[in-house]
Amino acid sequence: MVKESLTGRAIFRFWVPLAGTWLMMALEGPFIAAIIARLPDARENLAAYGVAFAFGLILESPAVMLLSAATVLAENRDSYLTLRRFGYGLCGLLTVVVVVVVFPPVFNWIAGSLLHLPNEIRPLTHAALVFLLPWPAAIGYRRFKQGLLIRHGLTRHVAYGAMFRLTAMAATAGILVLFTSMPGASVGTFALSAGVIVEAIISGRMARRAVRALESGLAGAKHRLTMRQTVVFYIPLALTAMLAMGTQPMVTFMMGQSRMVVESLAVFPVINGLTFMFRSLGLSFQEVAVALLGPRMKHLRPLCNFAVVLALVASACLAVVAYSPLSIIWFNNVSGLSLTLTEFAISPLRLMVVLPALSVILSLQRSILLTTRRTTSITLASSAEILTIAGLLWIGIHQFDAVGMMSAAAALVIGRFLTNLWLARPCWRANVLA
Repeated sequence: MVKESLTGRAIFRFWVPLAGTWLMMALEGPFIAAIIARLPDARENLAAYGVAFAFGLILESPAVMLLSAATVLAENRDSYLTLRRFGYGLCGLLTVVVVVVVFPPVFNWIAGSLLHLPNEIRPLTHAALVFLLPWPAAIGYRRFKQGLLIRHGLTRHVAYGAMFRLTAMAATAGILVLFTSMPGASVGTFALSAGVIVEAIISGRMARRAVRALESGLAGAKHRLTMRQTVVFYIPLALTAMLAMGTQPMVTFMMGQSRMVVESLAVFPVINGLTFMFRSLGLSFQEVAVALLGPRMKHLRPLCNFAVVLALVASACLAVVAYSPLSIIWFNNVSGLSLTLTEFAISPLRLMVVLPALSVILSLQRSILLTTRRTTSITLASSAEILTIAGLLWIGIHQFDAVGMMSAAAALVIGRFLTNLWLARPCWRANVLA
């Protein structure tokens, strides 16, 4: 229930736990990258890990919206059972796709003919990708169970699952480093898969109460959910997720055709991990705004004021890192990059300091459109953003022979800024018509 008046302090109290959960997950990437950077052949393995992780993002993206589907659709026993069949079938299908992708002839064709990956990182990438075989299914299963937890008001259990995931990931990475000679890229993907599998198991156990409540409830004959209705509901969600999550893989693959390709691929996961830590502050704000906007967007003004402050603080904090010796400390001492790669990473990072602020604005815009059920604008904007980034990257790489990472940084900033401009008009109209 939203109060009649909403203060900045109240928004802050609501936002902090969600931001903490997002920030906890944002630490995953920098942690893995820091480990790989301290192992042999760090440059090549960081590049290979980035490419393998990009594959993983693409393959998991159709399954991530099982959380939203479960939250909305699991109303009774019949709907739960239908959704469970759909979700488990989707997880099985994605697993088959991964198996096909890691099949050597298929992978070699994708890596060579399509992506033009350098020869020195192809075998490392393939070995790392093998350890992501359980990744999409584990992601889909735990998102489905998390949706059930959220629907039954057990939101804190989602954060508990994230804590178990990070602990398992860190423990697995440590064991592999200490007791095996596994390449760094494989250490990273193995640890990621282990963490997600543990989180999926924990989420399943924590969701048992919700499952029992659904299974023992009424069949819901008056509101029976068919498989066709499930598919029709889910396809737009999956497409939106694929567009949103497709940006990083697309950038990674296109940089494979650029100048200084190995260096660009090596530093991209490190730079992206650092910027994501600050962008997560804004990404978490979308859930806050959706929950607190209220009827007819009565609390839009205090949320806008909070968003402005959050945007300025998030980008300012990243700027402090990017434009001070803290950048060298982070890249070299914390992340473990060589001095050469550290110097290479600083310039694109400085271009990307505005991304956290733009992410806050985007979260506010999306919350307005979601609340007013104008979701088509979100899908169109996401499509336009990824096309813009792809076009700018292609021009930078193929027309100007620019360094891949610099082209990527510029394209990501311009693409996000244009998306913010695109959504300004539908948000204004939604506010006027509310």
